[in-house]
Amino acid sequence: MSAENLNRPVHLDEVLEKLGAFGRHQLATMCLLALVYATNSMYNVNYVFAVEDVNYRCQIPSCDSTNASFFSPWLNQSSPDGSEEYVKQCRRYATDGCATFNTSEVVECKEWVYDVPDSFVAEFGLACEEWKPTMVGTAHNFGSMVGLLVQGQISDRFGRKTAAVFAGTMGAVLGLTKSFATSFWFYVVLEALEAAIGDALSPMFMLSIEIVEKKKAVLFQMILLNCYTCGLIVMPFISWAVPYWRTFLRVIYAPTLVILTYSFFLDESIRWLFSKGKREKGIKLIEKIAKRNGVQIDKRILNRLEYIDEENNKNVDDKKLLLKTFKSRIMMQRFLVCMVWWLTVTLINYGMMISAVFIDGNKYVNFALLMLMDIPSNVFYWLALSKYKRKMPLVVSFLIGGIFCVLQPFVPKGYMWIRLSLIMAFETLATFSYNIVYMYTSELFPTYTRNSMHAICSSVGRLGSLLAPQTPLLISYWSGLPSLIFGLTSLLSGALTLLMPETAKTELPDTVEEAEMIGKNTLQPLLDPSANGKEIELK
Repeated sequence: MSAENLNRPVHLDEVLEKLGAFGRHQLATMCLLALVYATNSMYNVNYVFAVEDVNYRCQIPSCDSTNASFFSPWLNQSSPDGSEEYVKQCRRYATDGCATFNTSEVVECKEWVYDVPDSFVAEFGLACEEWKPTMVGTAHNFGSMVGLLVQGQISDRFGRKTAAVFAGTMGAVLGLTKSFATSFWFYVVLEALEAAIGDALSPMFMLSIEIVEKKKAVLFQMILLNCYTCGLIVMPFISWAVPYWRTFLRVIYAPTLVILTYSFFLDESIRWLFSKGKREKGIKLIEKIAKRNGVQIDKRILNRLEYIDEENNKNVDDKKLLLKTFKSRIMMQRFLVCMVWWLTVTLINYGMMISAVFIDGNKYVNFALLMLMDIPSNVFYWLALSKYKRKMPLVVSFLIGGIFCVLQPFVPKGYMWIRLSLIMAFETLATFSYNIVYMYTSELFPTYTRNSMHAICSSVGRLGSLLAPQTPLLISYWSGLPSLIFGLTSLLSGALTLLMPETAKTELPDTVEEAEMIGKNTLQPLLDPSANGKEIELK
């Protein structure tokens, strides 16, 4: 090693590269993260099956008995007791259970017969109140919007590990408590609380991209995203096998009680430790990982490891660091574009998942097949970002996906296979866009406020997921209205992406100043300039 290299500062990415991306430590961590990814995907949309819509009709004693089947025998009779008009009125009640029954007198409907007597809608008596089941999804997404702000602050202040263990444990406890809810509004409150303080994905995501060198972060993330997708594919079949909504919730939430043990097995983010001036802990963790992976790292390299001055971390309040980020005009511009990104991807992805159960056929299989399209999308995400960076893949996916979605409602009904193909293609591109936005956003802001900024962008963008549960109601005005809205927002996001800088070949910024330099020629690249474009050899 030359004298010049002995004196130059060493960047953290160089050490992470030496540690490897798929050693024993990283693979063990990936297994721990995989459980969170797989179960979190179920928690975000389990209301689609737990709070499923069921058919119901008004119960009229004069038409049937309380023990009659959902579609009573008189529906197939022509004229019992010689009263044709009487049969017509009873038949009308089978299809219009919320109307007033009128024969010789007006009878107000006060009791209903449900085709699934032990369903969520039946147990809480939600007949003729279609807005209440959709309120569950809206409450979840509102809680998620608020919770992301809290989770981001906890993660940046107390660490990714602390935030993830706390959120994962609370998510399991609140999710299990939901299964014992005795009233509709109590369930809604628990749904919102679970989303607010029980979502461990945000800090886990930050941990996943910070434990490996940036060049391998996309591949590492792609594997975890497929774990997330597998959760979505498995969930409908669990619901199919365990149809009772209370038991269904207990089956999917119970496994995450194990996250409490992560306090003993999960390690903190090295980047976070250095960003908070905890240099000694960071070096000890590097040495621990190196030993675990069978890698030798010269202590002279660790002594020259560049890190943020402790003065910038110990004496500066986290709120001041966040305020400093917002005071930057460049950071604010990026924040506004990121909000539109998140609004678009959450509206589209949640809207598509919810709409999947309304497609003709077996709703469980339909949902699983639609989610299955995410796997090639995740692989495509890794391949595209490895070759074409970040910006252009996102622009193309937003624009082409938007065009597909805008065209879909105008395809003649006789060409249903074309409409279905456009929907499937759009779902693939929508997931692809979502994955890039998740990664892209995290690379635009400094380490000490990275999770906070990522969480704020995601939180504000969750307005889209608040609207998503209501999109099926738009079908009553025009069947193509949801698709048209999804397509137009996708086109807008694609246009705004042209204003953003490329982040693929730069280090993750640690300060606002470094973040502002992204996209400029003077930004420190992944390879140190003093090495003349060659990777630095670490002894």
